[in-house]
Amino acid sequence: MSQTKPKSTEYPIPKDLFEILACPLCKADLEYAKGRKGLVCSKCSAKYPIEDGIPVMMAK
Repeated sequence: MSQTKPKSTEYPIPKDLFEILACPLCKADLEYAKGRKGLVCSKCSAKYPIEDGIPVMMAK
């Protein structure tokens, strides 16, 4: 029988994916926004939502 891990609401993106993400505008590191419902660039402050566990990284 296969077991699935419960989805953590604390970190909506797997750690290995989060570690390689960068801002598409300035290439700086990203941080979780308040409530972990989005990502914020540490350099230019661009914001990217997380929808169903998938970061939407479209530059505006």
